[in-house]
Amino acid sequence: MSATDWAYPADFLEQLLTHGLAPAAATPPALVRDALSDLYRFEIRRLRDRLRAGQVEKADYVDEVLALRKKYWLLSLTPSAWEDICRGVAS
Repeated sequence: MSATDWAYPADFLEQLLTHGLAPAAATPPALVRDALSDLYRFEIRRLRDRLRAGQVEKADYVDEVLALRKKYWLLSLTPSAWEDICRGVAS
């Protein structure tokens, strides 16, 4: 059984680094996407909690959510799209 190397595009790597993620060539895209999704869910829940605590105005909440979606734009790609983009190369 051969290992698979993944070729993460530079824009993926740049974006992932802003979230503290630095996948190696052997790291499957599904694992990286799951880690990124966990970070997004943490931030969206924190934002919701801030709204409930009155730290974020209701009128500003939608803009804050949209800002988070832009920050996590890689999640707009499906897991299969990640694999297609990172094209596994048998080593």
